[in-house]
This record gives sequence, structure tokens and C-alpha cells, in this order.
Amino acid sequence: MRSPEDELAELEAASLRRHLRAVDSPQLAHTQVAGQSLSNFASNDYLGLANHPHIKQAFIEATELWGTGSGASRLICGSLPPHRKLELYIATSKGTEAALVFANGYATSLGALSALLRKGDTVILDKLSHASLIDGARLSGATLRVFPHNDLNKLSKILEQTFSKKSTDARVLIVTESIFSMDGDHAPLADIIALKQKFGALLLVDEAHGLGILGPTGMGLAEQLDCAKGIDLQMGTLGKAAGVAGGYIAATKPLIDLLTNKARSFIYSTAPPPSQSHAALVALQLIRSPEGSKLRQKLWNNLQTFADATQTPLPASAIIPWHVGPSAQALELSQTLQNTSALLVPAVRYPTVPRNTARLRITLTAAHSTQDIQTLAAALLHHTA
Repeated sequence: MRSPEDELAELEAASLRRHLRAVDSPQLAHTQVAGQSLSNFASNDYLGLANHPHIKQAFIEATELWGTGSGASRLICGSLPPHRKLELYIATSKGTEAALVFANGYATSLGALSALLRKGDTVILDKLSHASLIDGARLSGATLRVFPHNDLNKLSKILEQTFSKKSTDARVLIVTESIFSMDGDHAPLADIIALKQKFGALLLVDEAHGLGILGPTGMGLAEQLDCAKGIDLQMGTLGKAAGVAGGYIAATKPLIDLLTNKARSFIYSTAPPPSQSHAALVALQLIRSPEGSKLRQKLWNNLQTFADATQTPLPASAIIPWHVGPSAQALELSQTLQNTSALLVPAVRYPTVPRNTARLRITLTAAHSTQDIQTLAAALLHHTA
């Protein structure tokens, strides 16, 4: 029988062993790690809302009013007003009939996909879809097909093959992210919608990294492209740009009712703390407000500053992959930036990304200063020249 020590040694030898990073400060643009003050380019808190005073106050007030925990699952006695108000606001903001909130994004993926799909159905995923989407698809028992990243020709061929032999009641679901979590690029949503309509498939789009930063009111890439009505299930997380926690699905009322009855990660989990849902509601209201618009503009100004300083194209999102290749070299560069320039820029390796495509995953936020970004750019150019 293999031992844990043997497996850990294998990971160490391949530069794939991971360790928890002990952060000793709130989620800020400048953070404390093991006694060292670092500029934080690792966080998904894209708008800097995790420490926004109004959102913190909302969390405190809801705790005073509703307590610290929900006490039960939503279907027993844990469906409290903050949960219901948040769902109504998400549905209104997304232009759908209903919405359902989960404890986090991973639970949303697993619950939604395993509830919607079963043996005999087909789920078609972009190859770079998040691990939670892949896990949900596998758990469902449906036939899993994968198309190369953003390859519409291959997607069309898979759809044609699938519909030529599917049974009458079988579901076919296309799954993609709007902004891909490790590459930061966009999905061609309008073209994917055209294909799904042509064949009669369903479409789930994960806006985890689009919410807050794209669209006139920050509701994501679908809002920016004005194509949300062509998406059957709009998924997202409240733990990134919204600065709180939780995941959601926005869809038609029948689809949401189906998830309520079949999504195991929803049914068999204690409801999220009411204060979490209330704070997330306030965060979404802020994102859609004039202040949210100003924060988005600040973020995009920062992205332009980075592009100018590194003489690279304007990033498509707040996520910037700085490609290295071998895992060991990516780890070395990350550590060098920390040691020499006090920069927290994590190395991302297999299995999060394909083998030999390790990179630094840089995330910019509205909370970074121009000087922060110029320091980062200068260090990257110096150490990768």
C-alpha cells in the first residue's frame, strides 16, 4: 500500500507539491505573509470590496438581526429573508425569472450539473473550464465531451454528432466560462449561443470572473454583449468581485425549481449564514451603482497602466497569465519576485493548467495604485528578460 509520504515525495520531485500560505492580514492590495509585507497580485477581490465599509457594516447588522448561522438546510427551516432577497435581486439583475443561491461556487457547479444531467444526456465542455464544472459533469453520469478551447468548429461537430443519435428526451448541455480563470480571455458567447440555438441545446455560462468587471452594470460578459437571453443558466460566484462568498444560478423558474428539488449540494447543506447573503446583496447593489462603475473604471485604468508598462496588449480581464512553462521555473520566478520586490504573484501549475504551461497568475484590482503596478511591471521585465 502506498504511503502518503511516497505520494508527497512524488509531488515534490515534480515541483507540484502545494502548501498553505499563511496570510496574516485582511484581503487587501498590500498583505502580510509570514511577517513580510507584500503587494498582493494574487487576489480575486477585483473591485476591492472585501473590506468595503458598507459591506462590512451590512454583515455586522445582519448578524445582529438574524444570528450567526441558518441552523438548517433551505428545505427544512433555513430559508431566511436574506437568502430570498438575495435570490430575487440576482434574478432581477440578470433578467431571469428566478435564482438559487449555494454556499460557494464549487457547490453550485456540482449541484447544478448533477441535477440537470443523468445517464443518456450529454454535456459538452470547453477544455479550459474550471475544475468544479468538470467534476460536476463527471458526477452527473452524462456522456462527457470536450472541445478545444474556444474552438467553435469542433463544438459544432460535436453538437452535430450528438444530435444525430440522441434519444428524444435526452438533454444536451454546453458549458463554458465567460472569462477563463487561468487565461483571463473571453468565450465567444454570441457564437456559442448561435450554435446552441441551431441545434436546440442548453447553455450554462459561468460568470465567476466576469461579474463585477464587465457590462454596463457589472453583471458580466453576457450583459456586455447583450446576449444574456440566449443563455439558459447563468452561473456565478459572490466570493470574487463581490467580495463576500456564495454561488448562484439564475434561470427560468422551472429550472430553478428543478435544482431546488435535485441539487444535492443545495438540498443536503446547511444554508449559508444569513449575514453572508445580506452582505452579498449589498455588494451586488454597490456593483450596480455609480460607485461600482467608478471602481470598474479604476480597474480598467490599472489594466491599461500594466499594458503600457510591459508593452503588452490590454488584458481582456483582471486576470493576466505570465507564461513561464516548466513548473520549477514558475515557482522560482514567483519566489524571486517575493524575495527581491516584495510581490505576491502565485505560480499556477499542473493540474490547474496543462503540463508545461505553468505561469504566474497575475490579478489586478481597483485597490492597486499606479505605483504598485509599475513596480510589478518593472520586476517582471527585469527577471524575465
